[in-house]
Amino acid sequence: MGRDVSQGAFTREDRVRYRQKVRRCLDVFALMLDDFGFDADRPMTGLEIELNLVDSAAEPAMRNEEILANIADPLFQTELGQFNLELNALPRLIEGAGFADYEQDLRSSLSRADERAAKSDAKIVLVGILPTLTEGHLVADNLSTNERYRVLNDQIVGARGEDIELDIRGVERLQTHTDSIAPEAACTSLQFHLQVAPDSFADYWNASQAIAGVQVAIGANSPFLYGRQLWAETRIALFEQATDTRPDELKAQGVRPRVWFGERWITSIFDLFEENVRYFPPLLPICEDEDPVEVLHAGGVPQLGELRLHNGTVYRWNRPVYDIMDGRPHLRVENRVLPAGPTVVDMLANAAFYFGLARALAEADRPIWSQLTFSSAEENFHAAARRGMDAVLHWPRLGDVPVTQLVLDVLLPKAAAGLDGFGVAPAERDRLLGVIEQRCRTGRNGAVWQTEAVWAAERRRGMDRAAALHDMVQRYAELQRSNEPVHTWPVD
Repeated sequence: MGRDVSQGAFTREDRVRYRQKVRRCLDVFALMLDDFGFDADRPMTGLEIELNLVDSAAEPAMRNEEILANIADPLFQTELGQFNLELNALPRLIEGAGFADYEQDLRSSLSRADERAAKSDAKIVLVGILPTLTEGHLVADNLSTNERYRVLNDQIVGARGEDIELDIRGVERLQTHTDSIAPEAACTSLQFHLQVAPDSFADYWNASQAIAGVQVAIGANSPFLYGRQLWAETRIALFEQATDTRPDELKAQGVRPRVWFGERWITSIFDLFEENVRYFPPLLPICEDEDPVEVLHAGGVPQLGELRLHNGTVYRWNRPVYDIMDGRPHLRVENRVLPAGPTVVDMLANAAFYFGLARALAEADRPIWSQLTFSSAEENFHAAARRGMDAVLHWPRLGDVPVTQLVLDVLLPKAAAGLDGFGVAPAERDRLLGVIEQRCRTGRNGAVWQTEAVWAAERRRGMDRAAALHDMVQRYAELQRSNEPVHTWPVD
């Protein structure tokens, strides 16, 4: 969910004033980190899920505005494409039966939304990339009508100065061009929020970066785009390319991309905000009336609106977040690496694995980032996106190891210990981590099921690729509603 934006044309003066204001906010943020009462007593968690809308033929349904009006629930918001919605779960603690509460609320919200979507001849599908999307669907005319999406599109395309190239080489190859950021709408993600104290933020961010590849490998669910089988988690490559503001010359100069893994371990959350300000020109130079220095000196809580807006246009896979709730500021790691789906229980298993493992590694006596190079963490991330469950990742003291072996032998026990640290009920811990274990033992996640189902339709039932994809999405949508984890789904 992004902030509403109405201004579309920006002057040179707007950009200069905004840059000055962002730097003023950054100075105030530094002061706050030194001496301010951030809310970190009982760390809350949060979930955001981006959704796809399809019609009875499994085609994308460009009806989000109508369906959102029928849902009439503030937890649901628009997203980039007219076939997208976003569901924001209410933040909560995961101690005790917190995950069970998440599951009940998410299933209830999605069921209610599905009922309302049915009135518009549509239904909800939880998947990283909707396999029936074509180039004709992902065009500027199908962006959501909220003005902020048009403004963002104009600024990104304008900054690049030419069409955006998509070139993804996987099992098959996709090579095309687009004149808008509409292909980004294909990337529907599952995002985790973890509230942390200022002095432990760096540890949690570093831990999140270290395990990003493992998360992607076992949670991959985006193998198809425009009718082609590409990466296990094609969403990673698509998002990196579809919002790239750099023409080839700037890439050759080493200018950093706005969708960014990063380039180093950090020692403070300030490192990330400072990098964002130093490396990335503003896309949306909109200034607020607040003077953050005056607010801070008066004993108030600065909104830091310009810094937060700028931070929201740098798409780190693990993003730092400064926010205010009930008058108290807090900090969060926003983990953005995973796709949506396939089921609510699969997504909560991914959540349990992330929250538990991040805590265990962040609080370890010997930090993982002191043993794993940052470049290895980034290489793991992209190798996992390409290969999914078949990925071989580099890990300290193990060398190159199959990701399923790494999870089963090393990381699941750590995740369990981390969940114990949060006070998660043992039954919930074992139930959800058991889903991850069985995914690894069967070698089947969402991406594997999708490709196996399409192959079966093509080879055993004689369908062409387009028919096989539509058939697969129909079956996927039915199985999704069972809430049985994807490793148990039948292929035929």
